[in-house]
Amino acid sequence: MNKWWMEAVGYQIYIKSFKDSNHDGIGDLNGITEKLDYLHLLGVNLVWITPFYDSPMDDNGYDVRDYFKVSKEYGSLEDFKALLKKAKNLGIKVILDFVLNHTSDEHAWFMESKKSLDNPYRDYYIWQKPKVVDGKILPPTNWGSFFGGSAWKYDETTNEYYMKIFSDKMPDLNWKNPNVAQSMIEVGKWWLDLGIDGFRLDAVSHLAREDFVDSTFAKDTVLDWFKFSNLPDNHKYLNQLHEGLFKPYDAFTIGEVGGQASIDEAIKYASFNSNEVSMVFNFDHNWHNNIWDITDLKDIKVNVIPLKETLNKWQETFKDIGWLPLNWLNHDQPRVVSHYGHVDYHNESAKMLASIMYLSRGTPFIYQGEEIGMTNYPFKDLSEINDISTLNSVKNQIAMEPERAHQIIEKALMTSRDHPRTMMQWQHTEYAGFSTVKPWFHVNPNYTEINVFDQVNDPTSIWSHYQKLFSLRRFSKYSKTLINGTYEMILKDDPNLFVYLRKYQEETIIVIGSFSTSETIMDITNYPVGDILIHNYEDISYENNNLKLRPYETISYRIKE
Repeated sequence: MNKWWMEAVGYQIYIKSFKDSNHDGIGDLNGITEKLDYLHLLGVNLVWITPFYDSPMDDNGYDVRDYFKVSKEYGSLEDFKALLKKAKNLGIKVILDFVLNHTSDEHAWFMESKKSLDNPYRDYYIWQKPKVVDGKILPPTNWGSFFGGSAWKYDETTNEYYMKIFSDKMPDLNWKNPNVAQSMIEVGKWWLDLGIDGFRLDAVSHLAREDFVDSTFAKDTVLDWFKFSNLPDNHKYLNQLHEGLFKPYDAFTIGEVGGQASIDEAIKYASFNSNEVSMVFNFDHNWHNNIWDITDLKDIKVNVIPLKETLNKWQETFKDIGWLPLNWLNHDQPRVVSHYGHVDYHNESAKMLASIMYLSRGTPFIYQGEEIGMTNYPFKDLSEINDISTLNSVKNQIAMEPERAHQIIEKALMTSRDHPRTMMQWQHTEYAGFSTVKPWFHVNPNYTEINVFDQVNDPTSIWSHYQKLFSLRRFSKYSKTLINGTYEMILKDDPNLFVYLRKYQEETIIVIGSFSTSETIMDITNYPVGDILIHNYEDISYENNNLKLRPYETISYRIKE
C-alpha cells in the first residue's frame, strides 16, 4: 500500500524569491497563495516552503529567532492559515523546513544560555572552554565551519566558546540535552496541529558531535565534517523525533543529509523500517561535471558515466527497502539547465534532464523556475553576491592564497548558492512579474525570453513538458508503472546516453536521454517502439532498429510486446 507521498509531485518554494504580493520587493506567504492555482495546473500536489519563521535573516531565514512567529517580511500567521486552507482545497499538501541543528543567536534560548555558566538554558547549546597556548586564548579545537573560518565563536560573558558549524549567528543546539529534543517536538506539534503535512529537515545529518579533539586533517583550522556529520547518535536523536512527533502524526519527513552520507547511513535514516524519516535528500549527483576546471560556463561538460553510476547506486540500493526523492537542485545548487544542460540546446536539454530524472522511481521535487528552464545568473563581481557562505569562503581562501584571488573569485561566481535564488520569472514585464518594485536580489536578464507567461500556453515549451511528465505520473494509464515499477539502468558504460527501463507486471517503459551535441545511434532491436509517452522533438527518427537521437533528444515509450 503506497503512502500518499510516494505518488506525489513536489515543488520547492524559496519564499523570498517566489512572488511578492505587497510590493516591497520580497516574496511572501500571500504571494505563494496567489500562485497555488498555477502549481495545481502544473500538476504539483506537494509544496515544500523554505523558512518563514521570525529571523534576523543572516542566512535568509535558516537562522530562526522564534519558531512560533512568522517573519514580518513574509506576512502573518493568518496569512499562512489562508495559504494552508487554499492548498487543502486544491489537494496540495504542505511541508515546512524544520531547522533542527541550530537557532539564531537572537533566539530566546541562546540569549539565556550565554548569560551564565549555570543558566537553565546553558546546555541547550554546545559550550566549551578555550584552549590556552602561551597565554593566548584559542578555540577548543581546530574544526572549521561550513561557511568558512572556525566552527567556534568566543563569548566574553562567560569566557567560553559556542559551536557554530555554519554562521557566527547560528549557534548549534546540544542534542545530548534531552530538553532540546523535547522542545523541538513541541515546536513540531504546534505546526502539525495547525494542519501542515510534514517537514523537510534541514541539515539533519549534523545533530551529533564527536568528542572535542583536534582534526588530524591539518594543524590549522580545517573543515573536517567527519567530526559532526552522520555520526551514530544522529540516529538516536532522529528516532526520538520519530517516536515523539513524526509517528503519532503520520507526518511525511524528508531529511537533508548532504553529499557525505554513505549508502549504509542513508538506509539507517530512510529505509521503510528505519523509524527515522520517510526519505532523504542527498547531493551525490550534483557535481558530475568539469565546473572546477573551466573558466567559462560555455565549456561545461557533463561526466555522464559517473552521473549514471551515482544515480543508479541509489536506485539499486533502495529498490526494495525504501523510497527516494527525485531532484536536480534546491536553493543551494546551480540551475540544472546551466549545470548539466547546454546553452545552445536550452529547450531540448532542459526537457531531456526533466525526463530522465522524473520518470525514475521516487517522488519528484522540482525547484521553482526549473519548470521553465531558468538559468544561472551571469554574476560579474563579488559585490553582486548575497550568500554568506560564498562570501566567507572567498574571504578565507584569499587569506590563505592571496596570489590566487582572481581565480578564487571567478570560481565562486560560477558556483555560488545565489544562482537559484534570483527572482522567479513570471512574465516578460519589468522585474519579471515578481514584483512591481525593485526586488531584494537580482532578476536574471533573460526573463524576457524565459518566463511562465510565454510558456504556459505553448505546447512546445519546457513548462508543457514538465506538466506532461507529471500528468503521466499521476493521471495516465502508465501511472502504476511509473510509480511502482522497477528501475533498471542499461547501457551503463555509454558516455552519451542515459537509458533505463521501468517494469510493472507485463508493461515495460523505456526512458532515453542523450547528453550529446551530435547525432547518436541507439540499437533498439530488443526495445521495439510501441506507444510514445513523451518526446522533445517533433518526430522520431529510426530505421532498421536504429534510433537516431539528435542533440539532447529524449524519448520515452512503451516497449512493444
